[in-house]
Amino acid sequence: MQWRAYLRRRQAIHNVDLDGLENHLRAQFTSLTDAGLSVDEAFLVAVKRTGDLDELSREFARGYSNELLKQVVVPTGLGKRAGRGRRTEVTVVLALAVLSALAVKAPELLGLSLEDENISFYARNASLFVLPMLTGYLGWKRGLDRVTKVLLGVTFALAAFFVNMFPFSSGGATEFLTVLHLPLALWLVVGIAYAGVDWNSVSGRMDFIRFSGELAIYYVLIALGGGVLTVVTMAMFLSIGQELVWLAGEWILPCGAVGAVIIGSWLVEAKQNVIENMAPVLTRVFTPLLVLSLLTFLVTMAWTGNGIDVEREVLIGFDLLLVLVLGLLLYAISARDPQAHPNAFDALQLVLIVSALVVDAVALVAIAARISEFGFSPNKVAALGENLILLINLSWSAWLYARFLWGQGTFTALERWQTAYLPVYAVWVGLVVVIFPPLFGFV
Repeated sequence: MQWRAYLRRRQAIHNVDLDGLENHLRAQFTSLTDAGLSVDEAFLVAVKRTGDLDELSREFARGYSNELLKQVVVPTGLGKRAGRGRRTEVTVVLALAVLSALAVKAPELLGLSLEDENISFYARNASLFVLPMLTGYLGWKRGLDRVTKVLLGVTFALAAFFVNMFPFSSGGATEFLTVLHLPLALWLVVGIAYAGVDWNSVSGRMDFIRFSGELAIYYVLIALGGGVLTVVTMAMFLSIGQELVWLAGEWILPCGAVGAVIIGSWLVEAKQNVIENMAPVLTRVFTPLLVLSLLTFLVTMAWTGNGIDVEREVLIGFDLLLVLVLGLLLYAISARDPQAHPNAFDALQLVLIVSALVVDAVALVAIAARISEFGFSPNKVAALGENLILLINLSWSAWLYARFLWGQGTFTALERWQTAYLPVYAVWVGLVVVIFPPLFGFV
């Protein structure tokens, strides 16, 4: 083994516990291969993790990372079965990406053009064009049993039934809430396919949270790259007098938007352990920026005495802000070693949670006052419920984080709380999609 030979040459100089490091490396390697990584991928990640414990392993990882990464991207020396398995997976992924593209274009090809009167149909069904295919890929990769596959399929069928059979008022509040909440509800269905038999465990749900964050990053990168490629292509054709803007708007954009979800998911699945440091880097960059933004907002609101204007767009903005806080918290938890001691970044995370709690409380007071003055409406009730759910989650998270910082609790308790709370969001968004439209007369 290259790693052992490298360390043996320098063992005398640096007094390395070679046997101990090798045992650690083999344990990491076995764990990663059991999780589904190839031999080369598992070795690359195991060496990288061992490098966190030992300077010589860090030197080896730096010196050999390019060679190892090439073996991961363009595998060599793999058995025929592994090669066939990779080719089969690539074929399945490409087929599902094409199927998603066909699904998003099928209504138009059948006569339902993308005109203003049909925009609501496309908005309601946007997640149904791609998430069933993504669930199919993950279910196939995880080897889900037949009963689970059937239940997942029935869930998507019921979602399609409700959003298309409800007699929504065009552009009404309940339709708008359905458009916002259906993708969230179905994304948790994707999570069941992703985690498989581990969905009920803390580690399984945390893995799904990491997957969601990495997919968001990949999706943005694919979108940026695809956008640049499309603009350059359009410019080339325009130089010879051929204007293909219609092609970009009618085919490349919608088909690429859904196809990128499948491709991005495959990339995360294939390489997520190789780029595992992305999560802590992003959380450490954006957490202090968001803390500064929230504190500035609260100080400005107190200084000016201006309350929150409870309009639909404002409510959506505040909910997105709180979801962003929750997302950063979940991403930070998923990337952190539960056994590590509290540090300054943990204290900053607590400041972020407390700041978000204050903002949430102010928004709740404004919503309650608006309801008491003008009565209930779908938007206000949805916002009230979501803010209450977030308030409970963030409040208990703040308490658990504070106990951890004071040395009276464990980080694992915070991790368990976040993963146990995920079904609450699933139930709520399901209620908004299924119960709110008939409850408020489909307006």
